[in-house]
Amino acid sequence: MATKPPAGDPVQDAPQVAPPKHAAAGLPAIGHTLKIAQQQMGLARTARTLLKVNQKDGFDCPGCAWPEGDKRHTAEFCENGAKAVAEEATLRRVTPDFFAAHPLADLAARSGYWLGQQGRITQPMYLAEGADRYEAVSWERAFEVIAQELRALASPDEALFYTSGRTSNEAAFLFQLFAREFGTNNLPDCSNMCHESSGSALNETIGIGKGSVSLEDLHQAELIIVAGQNPGTNHPRMLSALEQAKASGAKIISVNPLPEAGMERFKNPQTPLGMLRGTALNDLFLQIRIGGDQALFRLLNKLVIEADGATDEAFIREHTHGYEEFAAAAQEADWAETLTATGLTRPEIERALDMILASRRTIVCWAMGLTQHKHAVATIREVVNLLLLRGDIGRPGAGVCPVRGHSNVQGDRTMGIFERPAPAFLDALDREFSITSPRHHGFDVVRSIQALRDGEAKVLFAMGGNFVGATPDTEVTEAAIRRASLTVHVSTKLNRSHAVTGRRALILPTLGRTDKDVQASGKQFVTVEDSMGMVHASRGNLAPASPHLLSEPAIVARMARAVLGEASTTPWEEFERDYAAIRDRISRVVPGFEDFNAKAARPGGFRLPHAPRDERRFPTRTGKANFTAAPVEYPEVPEGRLLLQTLRSHDQYNTTIYGLDDRYRGITGGRRVVMVNPEDAAELGLADGAYTDLVSEWKDGVERRAPGFRVVHYPTARGCAAAYYPETNVLVPLDSTADTSNTPASKSVVIRFEPA
Repeated sequence: MATKPPAGDPVQDAPQVAPPKHAAAGLPAIGHTLKIAQQQMGLARTARTLLKVNQKDGFDCPGCAWPEGDKRHTAEFCENGAKAVAEEATLRRVTPDFFAAHPLADLAARSGYWLGQQGRITQPMYLAEGADRYEAVSWERAFEVIAQELRALASPDEALFYTSGRTSNEAAFLFQLFAREFGTNNLPDCSNMCHESSGSALNETIGIGKGSVSLEDLHQAELIIVAGQNPGTNHPRMLSALEQAKASGAKIISVNPLPEAGMERFKNPQTPLGMLRGTALNDLFLQIRIGGDQALFRLLNKLVIEADGATDEAFIREHTHGYEEFAAAAQEADWAETLTATGLTRPEIERALDMILASRRTIVCWAMGLTQHKHAVATIREVVNLLLLRGDIGRPGAGVCPVRGHSNVQGDRTMGIFERPAPAFLDALDREFSITSPRHHGFDVVRSIQALRDGEAKVLFAMGGNFVGATPDTEVTEAAIRRASLTVHVSTKLNRSHAVTGRRALILPTLGRTDKDVQASGKQFVTVEDSMGMVHASRGNLAPASPHLLSEPAIVARMARAVLGEASTTPWEEFERDYAAIRDRISRVVPGFEDFNAKAARPGGFRLPHAPRDERRFPTRTGKANFTAAPVEYPEVPEGRLLLQTLRSHDQYNTTIYGLDDRYRGITGGRRVVMVNPEDAAELGLADGAYTDLVSEWKDGVERRAPGFRVVHYPTARGCAAAYYPETNVLVPLDSTADTSNTPASKSVVIRFEPA
């Protein structure tokens, strides 16, 4: 193994490593927040902007979807939320002169971090066929290019309309309306790559693909299980909710292959005592082997069934279906197999069982650590089985809690961003707009990439996000994108997707959450839905980064007029002029949004109905909550290999890289690292500080390589390794996906190590 970094970007390829931390937040978080904010925004703008984040009269954080309580702190944001705001409200600008100085080949050679640090894009930019760089273009010309390409397609299904979770409810509703009036259900979105497995499992088991708990439920719970999730980095404000639950007597079990500082101790920066002492959150840490969660919950379910009086027999009898088949399968759970699958000890599992049996109100929270495996849907169904056994659905302080990532990813799905829409939704849409929506299913993200690769799709229009950076099988994906006739990205800042283009490409700069949105009828607001089904308004307060920016609703409305022309009777101009008109239409199409404008005007917003939570009514095919019984699966790793999970650093949100440090894990100044248990490293001859190539192994026999990673000896679970994405997306094949949900299996990648 090499002992020095390979030739490359010295800023990112030579990280420094120190021991991991055992506490999160506190004074270091405050210091880092202020440093990043000041660098991007300056002192005055920092104060003016951060004091409006997540406030009832302010704007929704463009980061995660964690909800706010009715009473708000003056500083209602976390460190990573402040970084997200600073990135968007930055004073840095990307003008046409920048693109003149940086041809496409130069942009393609830059890191995602470098691209993001350049600032806000100020004008529409166009890459003509055969050109080597983007040039400024008028909005009229941009929409003309889009109309030319879409009208030239042999079928509407040759177009793909991708949506990022940052898109507002109003923009998402217009976007899906345009796509369906155009004639396609090709509406892939970022949910396909993260919580699609959750939605698939929950729709089947409880009848609605959303979590069943509120923030208040977390505060009332007696036991909270946090599985496959790192709140300290990915949802830091969740730590405050866990702290409050602990203060009320709750116990917490953390199930994760890596120890995470935030779950060990949270130093709340909003209170003096919290800063000084902090709160130990974990009562039990189960350091599970990657992918062993289904086996763990299956055995726990067997043990619950066998314990006297442990099941809620009245709930099971009145509200569930399929118990006998499930119970018979659970009886087959085997201690020896479970210990192999999980890497846990019998006393650890028995202690978890005791905590479950002692709790009258249990919540299970999870994120990507459960959703991105081949058997992800079955795993989440097994989680639901546990809660059904205990009657913990539709009870205060209990339920399912999939913790969504992006700030309106759940709202986008509610607004109809889905490639497999319910017939009832399409019927309501058609009645309201006098259109005929297509009924055949469209393409999700993975299927969209395959369609581009195979020539079935020719235009990709992305409403936000970083499609190239977020998707798997990087080389295959980039080659597929380059086969497109046109790629369009609605963006605030540069990312990798702008450097990997079709024959023609457009960058359409848009307003951000922090920007003031003024249309013909006056100042506008948009709405978002958080991870727990609360819908509320978001109002930017900053002058836009450029007079040439358009809002997302305006971009969709103008594109629709250019593409659909006089044949469309949809009032696109009215929708651009006044977003209240959009909300009026949503109120007549989407259940739960009746009288939307009045509800949205309420400070703090309103909660959407949720039948399992509100009524213990389960709108499934059986009319009851469904127990399920899938075979237990877990990854098997050949000798000399490890199982890799991809994850975020602390200076990162999804594919947006804020900086090059992962402070809690002790890694600074670089991202190309692979974390390996010291005992595994010794067996494999991987010295700490050595450089290695990561090579993934799959049944297709194709070698996928991520070169030049520094080995970091780290307390991961035995047999497991971890590295950051998007750098390791290259290792995940396009067709390695979860059963049912088709979500990329980015958390269970078999790798070997070769000399760098």
